[in-house]
Amino acid sequence: MSNSYSPISNFNRPNINFSTVFSILGTFIFFLGFALLTPMIIAFIYDEEVWHTFLASASIAFVVGGLLYYFFRAKQELRIREGFLVVSLTWLILSLVGALPFIISGILPSYTDAVFETMSGLTTTGATILGGETSSGFLNPEIESLPKSMLYWRSLAHWLGGMGIIVLSLAILPLLGIGGMQLFQAESPGPTADKLTPRVQSTAKLLWGVYVAFTAAEFLLLWIHPSMDWFEALNHAFATLATGGFSTKNASIQAFDSVYIDTIITLFMFLAGINFAMHYRLLKGDTKSFLNNRETRFYTLITIIGIVVLSSSLWLFDEYSLGSAIRYGAFQAVSIITTTGFGTDDYELWYSFGTFVLFLFFFAGGCAGSTGGGPKMIRWMIVIRNSYREIRQIVHPKAVLPIRIGNKTVNSDTQRTVLSFFILYLFMFALGGFVMAAMGYDFASAFGASIACLGNIGPGWGEFGPTDNYAQIPIVGKWVLIMLMMIGRLEVFTVLLIFTPVFWKQ
Repeated sequence: MSNSYSPISNFNRPNINFSTVFSILGTFIFFLGFALLTPMIIAFIYDEEVWHTFLASASIAFVVGGLLYYFFRAKQELRIREGFLVVSLTWLILSLVGALPFIISGILPSYTDAVFETMSGLTTTGATILGGETSSGFLNPEIESLPKSMLYWRSLAHWLGGMGIIVLSLAILPLLGIGGMQLFQAESPGPTADKLTPRVQSTAKLLWGVYVAFTAAEFLLLWIHPSMDWFEALNHAFATLATGGFSTKNASIQAFDSVYIDTIITLFMFLAGINFAMHYRLLKGDTKSFLNNRETRFYTLITIIGIVVLSSSLWLFDEYSLGSAIRYGAFQAVSIITTTGFGTDDYELWYSFGTFVLFLFFFAGGCAGSTGGGPKMIRWMIVIRNSYREIRQIVHPKAVLPIRIGNKTVNSDTQRTVLSFFILYLFMFALGGFVMAAMGYDFASAFGASIACLGNIGPGWGEFGPTDNYAQIPIVGKWVLIMLMMIGRLEVFTVLLIFTPVFWKQ
């Protein structure tokens, strides 16, 4: 791709250059083909016949991606509108292609179910349709009955989606160096994208380097415990660092019944909820930046409060022993705050105080720049300080009272964007709940499913709690939740923007 282009030709370009969009989409689909080949290794190791499923799926990805790139080869710089369109379409199309192994293998006869499971993986939601009966009467297989190569594919989808397929592509494909910042900004979770270096490609490589290192560390720490073999350790390391929540067991982490496993996963869930740029600075020896980062400190404070409150509730009201209360309270608090969704206990059976506090954490989210979903801590900080500023403004109407995060002033544009985000986020939450309620689900189930998918958490409430699944939902409802997963993962604006008339106007 050439760096040279004429300002006049750029001025005369159409509002959206679809050739550029299709070319980049083809690149991502082609890349997905390589990812689809890796489960074949697991299939060969465990002598599973489904290896041809992944070969066929990868071949389709190579052909479709290659043709799109060849016939719509990008010759111009990627602009901001095209960047947002590429990001939104990428997550949808990769879910459509990534669903092929479930269909070709015959494991899931419903393409909607296959797309739901794949989108849930790529967006690190962790909601599953496995192990339940669909609205058409088909009984989906249990998680543990799936071939190991298929379990690996689910976890790999988590891991790729956690840091972002587009960010990975920016790290390894110089082809996308031009205009890459548009993709990086559109996909990065949080109000702003944190660049560690002037070049977005170098930033992407550094972030992925930290991501890989943390994944490897957790893998080794899990593998040394006798309750997990290497395959289970790898899958759970993928799901933890991505804050995804897919497990190789129907009972999730509870199936291992190990204090050690619970502790390691709790620790890495917490680390995955911190901005990976902060991890990089800490690993480079910049301890001061890490410790002084206001969002990291606020996130840590909220997590500690969550652990203390939930543990106290389990100890005082549910009559858990102190050790068990801390173990299960800490795990569930970190799991929900970071939107991972792993489970070691059925929180719907807890005393009402504990369940109410946990429900509030469904609206929390990790730090901006982490793999966690949800609104993000930095936005809550801005909203809280803005509310406090408004109260002070009533008392001192003529005073100029800026909002500061650390030593940085939050400008009015960012404040307005954050407030708009929360309005749209709550609107999408209500809309999702409205659709689910219209299908006959009770209040807890309808709004539980909505926030669980929009917040990329996975388990919800009512009929979609931590011991249930989403198989029973009619096809229309599943597609609504699929869109909520994508909207939540891409921070609301990125997806909703393409549905506005102004986006398409010259």
